[in-house]
Amino acid sequence: MPLEWPEYNISGYSADLHVHIGSSNGKAVKVTGSPSLTFKNIIKECQERKGVDIVGIVDCLAPPVLSEISELIQKEYILELPGGGLQWDGITIIPGCELEVAAGEGVAHCLCFFPDLDRIMSFASRIGKYIKNLNISTPRCHMPLADLVKATLDGGGIFVPAHVFTPFKSFYGSCTHSLKKILAKYFDEIYAVELGLSADADMADMIKELNTKAFLSNSDAHSLNKIGREFNVLKMNKPDFSELVMALQNRNGRCVLGNFGLNPKLGKYHRTYCMDCHSVVEGMPPKYQCDKCGSSHVVIGVFDRLMAIRDQDVVHPLSRPPYIYNVPLEFIPGIGKVTQEKLLRHFRSELYILYMATFEELKGVAGSKAAENIIKVRNGLSTVKAGGGGIYGHISV
Repeated sequence: MPLEWPEYNISGYSADLHVHIGSSNGKAVKVTGSPSLTFKNIIKECQERKGVDIVGIVDCLAPPVLSEISELIQKEYILELPGGGLQWDGITIIPGCELEVAAGEGVAHCLCFFPDLDRIMSFASRIGKYIKNLNISTPRCHMPLADLVKATLDGGGIFVPAHVFTPFKSFYGSCTHSLKKILAKYFDEIYAVELGLSADADMADMIKELNTKAFLSNSDAHSLNKIGREFNVLKMNKPDFSELVMALQNRNGRCVLGNFGLNPKLGKYHRTYCMDCHSVVEGMPPKYQCDKCGSSHVVIGVFDRLMAIRDQDVVHPLSRPPYIYNVPLEFIPGIGKVTQEKLLRHFRSELYILYMATFEELKGVAGSKAAENIIKVRNGLSTVKAGGGGIYGHISV
């Protein structure tokens, strides 16, 4: 059932559409992912600990994963929904893949989602000859970008540019100033872009062409505890693929009601980072040089890149929902792993803990100091030191 966020006047389905598989049927899939990221554990995490209704699993091109999905359908653990999508124990699974593709001046990651097993298998067969190793996560697809988008759309899928501003392997971060320029005639058939952990709606709406796109805030989870660290609240009649597409299109009353994402300063690539003196560069963006040591050996930050390529001040279209800063338990000072486990075991939903539990409820489980810190962070009474260069920012209460 949809959750309610009364303080934001929001009630809808929560969706995290970028979760990786670490292993499937005993075989490694996402090498940099935790082996505990199995289909079964992801569903359990969403259902029993995170409060996520819809999960996009993005390694479904890998043969072991396709085989496991097929087995689970045959055993009737997973049901194929009439409107598209799969369902296991009340959690909707949107099968998809993350691919790397040449684009503009570099390479970028993209997400391709499909309504059912047959269509993602057909897609795998169609593009298989352009991929050297389907067994790995986020494989390089040696197909022209336009052809890849066409193959996705022709197969009944949707194409979503992934973490579009990050300095490595993203469309705006390392490939182009304009998505419209490189996607050409397919630009209008791209309904949404994924912002990534280091950007929010205010930042993205400095790019005029993005005013027509829905924004997605997803976790890009490489371990179970990262699921739901960013998520979306969707207005849908029911949690299936066809309703998801309409929500991204802002059509027939379906829409994205809210993006719940990290304060972008907490992201690993928010500001420029000096690789020589290992410090986050401060001051007015864009920064291409370290103020401390003078080095130009830097990783350009998302904020710095956006300030360099923006073509308008922040302009939110009327359809843009609120972007609400989500601070997962692991980021909150004084909430260690033991306290996290106590809270999750008791409340069975991290979203409830973060947004709905009262001080007295929290105090009864985790003590007054932990409860106070959660409430303070919920109410915006905290400061954030920006991250960069692959290092997360951190919070002070």
